[in-house]
Amino acid sequence: MSSTSASIETLSTKPLPNRWLQLAIGVLCMISIASPQYVWALLTKPFMAKLGVSLAEVQVVFSIVVGLQCFLSPLGGYLVERFGIRQLLTAGAVLVASSWIVGSQAQSLTALYLTYGLFAGLGTGIVYIGVVGLMVKWFPDRRGLAAGIAASGYGMGASLTTFPVSNSLAAVGLESTLITFGILFGLVCLVCAWLLKNPPDDYQSSVHASLPVSHVADLSPKQMLQQPIFWVMFLMMTMMSTSGLMVVSQMGAFAKDFGIIDATVFGLAALPLAMTIDRMMNGLTRPFFGWVSDKIGRENTMLIAFALEGVAMTVWFLCRDNAMLFVLLSGVVFFGWGEIFSLFPSTLTDTFGPRHASTNYGFLYAGAGVGAILGGPLAALMFQSTGSWTSVFVTAIAANFMTALVAIAVLKPMREKYLRA
Repeated sequence: MSSTSASIETLSTKPLPNRWLQLAIGVLCMISIASPQYVWALLTKPFMAKLGVSLAEVQVVFSIVVGLQCFLSPLGGYLVERFGIRQLLTAGAVLVASSWIVGSQAQSLTALYLTYGLFAGLGTGIVYIGVVGLMVKWFPDRRGLAAGIAASGYGMGASLTTFPVSNSLAAVGLESTLITFGILFGLVCLVCAWLLKNPPDDYQSSVHASLPVSHVADLSPKQMLQQPIFWVMFLMMTMMSTSGLMVVSQMGAFAKDFGIIDATVFGLAALPLAMTIDRMMNGLTRPFFGWVSDKIGRENTMLIAFALEGVAMTVWFLCRDNAMLFVLLSGVVFFGWGEIFSLFPSTLTDTFGPRHASTNYGFLYAGAGVGAILGGPLAALMFQSTGSWTSVFVTAIAANFMTALVAIAVLKPMREKYLRA
């Protein structure tokens, strides 16, 4: 009997969790942490009224959430790998629940920053990085698809709670809504955390014997950060995040300037319809392009997806006075942007191994944080200085095409050389 067959026989005496069930649980976990960020827009006016503060002051909460989620993700990934997926996701669940429950009692801006902002940022960051890092380990043969499905749970999850939260705010007010949904989100995430498991150390070689033998060394974060190829990926992640957010974060502003704000499409207001389609496309693109990358390669898929966004942005801007095209093309733009959250974690794990996948992706995910900081303000400053959206779109479009070129002309040969070494 071959050693591989013997390994499979040995593992068969220890039943493994169904990996697709693990993925489904991971998606549910992601859905449970999506609302603190994506439903925040519904909470701004109630908090402004409660605390007697301006929109600018209360929006700092959102910046804290996104900033902590992205920039502390390396720490979150390290803690997940150091103490275990269950323990850290449990902590993340408690933090996410606390952000709503304790935040409901905030009587000042500082208290709101230190409760909702701090707890939601830390909690969502831990859970997000932990789940994505776990899924690329369970699916060595379908990393792009698995990472994309997991990320889509976060991208689309809030769509399930937007209307319930909105209705609850109207019916029972801010504090009761936050407490009720905080408990609900926390319990769902907590149950999911205790159902998730790491695959055994020999899972890839024993269970997926049909896979080509991998000679990829499992690099620690310290070793990875010394590799130029990581910094190429970090630059690409930052460029795609920044260029996408330069446009998508300003949709309301330029829709008004383009005369779309009061237009209707299919009998519906154009801007809300566009934003609804965008959220759907932002979720669907992640598993789709992840699956494509499993079939044709990561960099080839990046070339197609990033160039698609560049083309869509170009046509979108050229047809900016056509309400129907505005709505449809906005969806294509999101379809070419959201896949960064499936392509980059799978590419990173393919390159540097699955052992430290959560921590390593945490460092790369910080590039999305740079984009979140730069994208919106940079677009606003460019518009303010020129009085036109042309420079904003030209910059974003150029960044998309440049990143697509880097993927195929720089990243691909670098990875091929690295993996052959």
